[in-house]
Amino acid sequence: MKQLSRQQGAVKGLAEEFGALPVGSGRWAATIGESWWGWSGPFGGAIVALAVHVAADTVPEATVRAVDLRFVGKPAGGELLLTPSVREVGRHTRIVDVSVTQGATEIAVASVTAGRVGDAGPADIVDVADAVPGPEGMAQFSIPPEIVPMGGHLDLRPVDGPLPLTGAHESWMRAWISTRTSMALDAAYLGLLADCLPPAVFPTLTAPLAIPTVAFSMHITDPLDDPEPAPVLVHTRNISTSGGWSVDDTTLRDRSGRLLASARQSRRVVGWSAR
Repeated sequence: MKQLSRQQGAVKGLAEEFGALPVGSGRWAATIGESWWGWSGPFGGAIVALAVHVAADTVPEATVRAVDLRFVGKPAGGELLLTPSVREVGRHTRIVDVSVTQGATEIAVASVTAGRVGDAGPADIVDVADAVPGPEGMAQFSIPPEIVPMGGHLDLRPVDGPLPLTGAHESWMRAWISTRTSMALDAAYLGLLADCLPPAVFPTLTAPLAIPTVAFSMHITDPLDDPEPAPVLVHTRNISTSGGWSVDDTTLRDRSGRLLASARQSRRVVGWSAR
């Protein structure tokens, strides 16, 4: 019961950060304040996190295993309305579809898969202690809030790989990330962190470029059995940028090197800037 109490208190951090509250008929309302905006509007990772949070609350008997989200409109300032609907798949699996709207406009649709978690098999472990320094030994990196306001909410500590906008020849980044507001290390939180680093092609650029996410997917790879807030090692790499589209793969690991989740994003490249 003690662990459950800690988890409930930490999860409250994410809901309170975005003012997420049930408003009747299973629906939730939330607002992504301007301090949580990205390059040109509300942070997409916050929308992912809210959709997962609402889905998890809708089927508390199940555990979130995957999320697929598509942006079908451009989010703006103001209240979001999240409306879940549940489909049963067999005895223990639930698919929660979450529609995210602003006014009369649908801006995102998410499909969250949840189900019973059985006995754990061998975990995918990388010895992070040997591979990279822990977050305590790394300098903080501040994303200029006048460019990306949501950067002010992050404790971001690059580990290795090139930094954004340095004209590098490699398109990947790796950093320890946590939020300054304490939040539980659950599926919603991982959805938030998976989108916190800039597009992985950014190290090869020397000036910012609009590369908005169109499709986001994430799969939980190991049970999230410790709800305590903790830094997560986020490693994102660009696997393709061509034809006006860019695809990034991201892994999220804990201090022990355990793989918590893997994510993929398809982004639209709006314009292009030479390196």
